[in-house]
Amino acid sequence: MRLEGKIALVTGGASGIGAATARRLAAEGARVAIGDVAEDGARELAGELDGLACRMDVADAISVREAVAEIERSLGPVDVLVNNAGTDRFAFFVNTDEELWDLVLGVNLRGTMAVTHAVLGGMQQRRSGSIVNVASEAGRVGSQGSVVYSAAKAGVIGFTKAIAREAARYRVRCNAVAPGPIETPLLNAAPLMLGELGERLKQGMVNATALGRSGEPEEVAAAIAFLAGEDASYVTRQTLGVSGGLSMW
Repeated sequence: MRLEGKIALVTGGASGIGAATARRLAAEGARVAIGDVAEDGARELAGELDGLACRMDVADAISVREAVAEIERSLGPVDVLVNNAGTDRFAFFVNTDEELWDLVLGVNLRGTMAVTHAVLGGMQQRRSGSIVNVASEAGRVGSQGSVVYSAAKAGVIGFTKAIAREAARYRVRCNAVAPGPIETPLLNAAPLMLGELGERLKQGMVNATALGRSGEPEEVAAAIAFLAGEDASYVTRQTLGVSGGLSMW
């Protein structure tokens, strides 16, 4: 098992890509901490995996620091961080406002920064660690109806590159995955929020993939597990598209 003896933290781990990742990392031998605002779902999954559930609102730096401290007390220092927590509010940009901007940027970009800030110092002191950020192909190609989300995920990609440069001297790697249309509650929220227009937006994303289908959370989790483990020991500063060929560059 590639992650035997490692402590992994997965944010937004109660559902979707996060839950699939938590299961995959546990199957690879890691003890997994699941940080999420959805406490019931996190506790249920943690019980299944013999892991730890902790309430973590990534948009609140105090909540993040308290959750990381709890994880370190209960399991030990974090060896693998998966910044997966994310949200979107599907709307065309002219129909958005500052409240939506703050929410989407706060969870997707500032949240990634806050959790990384809470664990990176320890990783650097131990001269060991792997960070995998869940970005999105929306951050590379842009996605109509998700302009603020696209901006946030582009920021996550840039953040990944910069952290990889700063942390490399401490033997800490930082990479990202960029999912395309994945069958998750987030993707399927588009039809719920926008009705028939949302259905067309979702189908348009699927039609834009080279493979002509949406992906499954487990397919993203497999890529994350690769980047997290020693099979990727010489891989850092990369953004791996897991999108069925949505972005061919």
